[in-house]
Amino acid sequence: MPINPDDREQSPDADLDLSDAELDALHNLQLGIEHVHRAYGTLLEFHHQLGHAMDRVGDAEDELREAGHEEWANGVRDDHLPAGAISDQWTYELVEEFSTGFVTEMDAFETAVRDDLADGVGHVRERRQQRRIRERAVDDS
Repeated sequence: MPINPDDREQSPDADLDLSDAELDALHNLQLGIEHVHRAYGTLLEFHHQLGHAMDRVGDAEDELREAGHEEWANGVRDDHLPAGAISDQWTYELVEEFSTGFVTEMDAFETAVRDDLADGVGHVRERRQQRRIRERAVDDS
């Protein structure tokens, strides 16, 4: 059964008078933010994977010690387990810094631009595409 556009509320972008350049900018900012969040997810995955790796290295320390290899076990304990992943930072520190800094700042910027140009409406291009596709379906039936 085709969707009747008259049966739906008007889309929140219907009254927005945006230029093609503004639509492009809003669309690219939205896509950029989505990729920033995906990057954050990848960073979380890195954090979890490295944590699991270090758990195994900790197990190896115990096993090296049990096998009589104190020097190797001490190297794990003293040099490798306490070391940071990058520039002496542990991955949780990287996650926190990225989340509270870069992600928060980018989200705020995108929101400010969207509020200014599109009255806070997100996915304007997609909303318009959806409306055109649905109108075409109704017109052709």
